[in-house]
Formats: sequence, C-alpha cells, structure tokens
Amino acid sequence: MTGQPPSGGDADLIRIYRETIRPLYAYVSRRVGGHAALAEDLVQETWMRAVAAWPARGVPDQPLAWLIRVAHNTMVSHFRRVKLEAHQVDATAIDLEGPSFSPDTADTAAIVGWGLSRLRRAHADVLEAFYFDGKSARAMADERGTSERAIEGRLARARAKLKKVLNRIVRPPAERGRVATRGPEHA
Repeated sequence: MTGQPPSGGDADLIRIYRETIRPLYAYVSRRVGGHAALAEDLVQETWMRAVAAWPARGVPDQPLAWLIRVAHNTMVSHFRRVKLEAHQVDATAIDLEGPSFSPDTADTAAIVGWGLSRLRRAHADVLEAFYFDGKSARAMADERGTSERAIEGRLARARAKLKKVLNRIVRPPAERGRVATRGPEHA
C-alpha cells in the first residue's frame, strides 16, 4: 500500500475501476463457471471493500493484485457458506484426472470452488492455478522456482485431497455416516 489516499479522490477511483473491472470480472467469472449473477455479486462486494478501505489506507501499489486477493477471499467465504447436497453433484462431471475435465460450467465450478474452500491454501492455490488459470506444471514450476516434477507431485496430492472432500457429498448418505461437510480439510 502506498499509505496515501488517492490523490485525485473519486477521479482516481473511477480510473482504477475502469482499468481493473474487466480483468477482475474475468478472474471471478472463470472461478464460478460463468455464473454471471454470482460473478457480479462477488465483484461488487470486492469493490465495496476497496471503496471502504482505500480512502483511509491509500490505494495499493498494485490495485488489481489487491482486488484479486480480496475477490479470492470473498469467493472462499461464499463457498464455505454454501452447503452442497449429493443430489446437486454429478459425479461424472468431477473426474479430476480426466483429460477433458474442466470446471467451466457453473455447476462444476461451484462444486470445485466448494471443495477448494475446504482445502489448505497451498493445495487450493495449485489446483486453482491449474484448473482456473490454465497454467501448466512447467509454468507453475517456473513461477515458484521449483521443478516441474515437484509441481506434479503437489498437483497429485492436492487432487487427492479435493477428491476426498468431494467424495463426502457424492457418496449416498448411508455411506457418508457422520462425516461433516463443513470446515477446512486438513487431512
């Protein structure tokens, strides 16, 4: 953060809004499978937080990065509040290792988003980069300064954690027993 209020006041906020709204909306929209109303609500909530914070704290040096982090946290909060039922989940749509799997529909993105909100951040971040940002293991390795093999291992472990979380809602209720569907997955 710069620590200084925007120098041009409302004019600066409007300029930043115009520069960031499309990439911010695209970021959110991908993660909610193109569900327009949900994407608009989440982007609006993100911008409301910016309008509340920036006049007092100052505009961050990288407003889009700040907005994306807040949008990410807003989506995680949203998906943690959502309760999915087994009848809402199409198990065939969530073959995480399938070559054609993509969370590009609203339903599939909601299921994956719900699952990611229950994982540790390290697991969720690598899956989000892979599924929603379309990053390859090589690109993630380059960004993180590690080997492609290390990223592939992280992806495999993160997929296994996500499958475990998703299986809790996909299995028939009699098989689920007393497994809770709330709270982060730390196993």
